[in-house]
Amino acid sequence: MDPMALVTQYNLLQNGPPEESKLATYMKRQNNASPQSSLYSTLSKNYSNLDINQSSVSMKKASIPTVDFVPRNLVSSLNNPDGPSMYAKDKSQPIQAYQKNVNGTTYFYPPDTNGSNQPNGNIFDDPSGYLPMPSVESPTSSLYAQDDLRRDLLHRNALSMASPDSDRWPDLPETIEDYHDVYPLDIYGHSSKILSYSTSTYRATYSKTGEKCCLKRIHGFRLTITKYAPLIEAWKKINHANIVQLKDVFITKAFNDTSLMFIFNYHPDSESLQTRHFNSNETMNGYNDPFSSDPNAPRPYSHTKNAILRHQHSNGLLSENTLWNYAIQLSSALRVIHGSGLALRGLCLNRVLVTGHVNNRARLRINCVAITDILINDMASSNMIGHFQQEDLTDFGKLLLALACRSLIAVHQDNLATSIDLMARSYSSDIRNIIRYLLSTQRRHITELMPMIGARFYTQLDAAQNHSDNLENELSKEMENGRLFRLLVKLGSINERPEFNLDPAWSETGDRYMLKLFRDYLFHQVTEDGRPWLDMSHIVQTLNKLDSGSSDTICLYSRDEKTILVVSYQELKHCLEQSYCEIASVAASDDHIKAE
Repeated sequence: MDPMALVTQYNLLQNGPPEESKLATYMKRQNNASPQSSLYSTLSKNYSNLDINQSSVSMKKASIPTVDFVPRNLVSSLNNPDGPSMYAKDKSQPIQAYQKNVNGTTYFYPPDTNGSNQPNGNIFDDPSGYLPMPSVESPTSSLYAQDDLRRDLLHRNALSMASPDSDRWPDLPETIEDYHDVYPLDIYGHSSKILSYSTSTYRATYSKTGEKCCLKRIHGFRLTITKYAPLIEAWKKINHANIVQLKDVFITKAFNDTSLMFIFNYHPDSESLQTRHFNSNETMNGYNDPFSSDPNAPRPYSHTKNAILRHQHSNGLLSENTLWNYAIQLSSALRVIHGSGLALRGLCLNRVLVTGHVNNRARLRINCVAITDILINDMASSNMIGHFQQEDLTDFGKLLLALACRSLIAVHQDNLATSIDLMARSYSSDIRNIIRYLLSTQRRHITELMPMIGARFYTQLDAAQNHSDNLENELSKEMENGRLFRLLVKLGSINERPEFNLDPAWSETGDRYMLKLFRDYLFHQVTEDGRPWLDMSHIVQTLNKLDSGSSDTICLYSRDEKTILVVSYQELKHCLEQSYCEIASVAASDDHIKAE
C-alpha cells in the first residue's frame, strides 16, 4: 500500500474526516444527536473497509454489500418496510449507488427519484461548490437560446420600441432634423444639469439608416460650434468598446429654442455606476462632480471614518474581481482617449454607464464625451491637454476609491488618507497601490497602469472571450431555428390553402397532396394506443433532412390508410420549392392583381 495512503488513513481514523470535507458536513447535519465517540468508532469501522488506493477523483458504480457507511437518509429508507423502494427493489439485492473518492474520502450518492443511478445534488448541499453536481439540461435546451439571455434581449428590444405618450409629453417634436420617433429617456420627464445648462435625453431613430440613437439636448445654447469642428471630428473617430461613440453634433430649433444636440449610440437597459452601486438618498457631497453648478455645495466633516464604515456596511463591499474588471475597462478607454490627443475632462460615476446584470460580465461605457469641451468654451484647452489628462487620472483614482469604500464622501480631499486605509482592510495591496498611484501628485501616464494590472488582464480577457463564445453558441441556435422556421412557413403557406388560381382543390392534388401527408407525418403521429406522439427531436431531424434534400425514404400514409406513398426527402424538397415558388410568383404578379 502507498505510504501516503497509510498516513491519510491513519489521520482519518484518529481525527475523523476533515472539517472542510463534504462527509464532515453531512455527518454534522445528520448526527447532531449522536455521541462523538460513537461517530468516530463508526467512521473507524467504515474506513477500515474502504480501498484508499483509488485514484484521487473517480466516479464508478459500486455494489455495496452492507449499509454501515451509506448516508443515513439512504439507510433509513432501506430499513423502513413501509418506505419507498426507489433505492432497492429487493432487500436481498445489493444497493446500487454512485461512489466518488476524493483524496481518500469516499462519498456515496443514491439514485434519484426516477430510479436511475445519477448523482443527487441534494445529498450534500455544499455552497462552496467543492464537488459540483452535473447540471441536468432539458432535452430541448440545445434548440433555444438561454432563458435569461432571451429575457434580456426582449427587454432591451421593448425599450428600443417604446412609444411616447402624447398626453404626457404634448410639446415633444415629431422629428429633430433627420431623427424621428423621438422618445424621452429622462426619469419622470425631469431634465438634468451639466454645468450651468439644463439638459434632456431622448431616444430617436435615424431616418437614413434606421439606427436607434441617443440624443443629448443642451437647452438654450446660444454659441456657435463652428470653431469646434476639428474637436468634434476627433471625438467622432474614436470607436471603442468602453466608450459611447459620438455620432454627430448640431444646433436645432425643433424645441422652439436654440438647442445643442449631441448624438450618441443608444445602449438600452443601461444605468450609471452611481445608480447601480450607491443608495439613491446618498448625495454627491464631497465627490468631484465636474457637472456641479453649485460652488457653495456643503462639504462633509473631515472626521468621516465612521460614516464611511456605515456606507460600506449598508451598501456592501464589491468583490475585488469586480473592481479589477472596472479598472481594466476604464483604463482601456482612457488609453485610447489620451492616445488620440484628447482628454475626458471629468470622469465621475454619473458619466459611466453599466450594461449587464452580472458584475463579471458588466460592460462599462464612458458617456457624454466632448460635451465638457464645448460647454466650457475654453479656447486655450488645446494647449492644456496634458494637464487635463492628469486630471482624468486623478478622477479615475477617486472613482475607484469611491467604489472600493462604497461611499461618495470617501473621495473628499480631507478623507483620502482615511479612505485608503479603510480600503486596504478589505482589498489587496495591488488595488491600494494603483489607487495611490492615480491620486499621487507626480507625473503619471495611463500606460503605466498596465504593469500594475499584470496577469489580471488575461483573466478579464478570458472572461470576455468565453462570454463571446457563449453568445456565438446561442446565436447558432437561433440561426438553425430561423432556417427551420422558413421551412415551416413554406409548408404552412401550401397546406390546406382553400383556393389558388380559381382551383379549390389545388392543395389536395399533385405535389401538394404529398406535402399534406408529410405534414401529418411530421406533426400528427400517434402512439399505438391513440395518444399524440410529441417528439421534438423527430420534428427537428425530419426538417433537417428535408432542408438538405436527403436521399433517405419515408412512408407516408393518408388518414384513412387507403393511400401509401414511399418518397425520399429529395423529392419532397423539390415539391415544396416548386409549390411555394408558384404561390410566390402569383403573389408578386401585377397582372394577376389587375385581373381580379
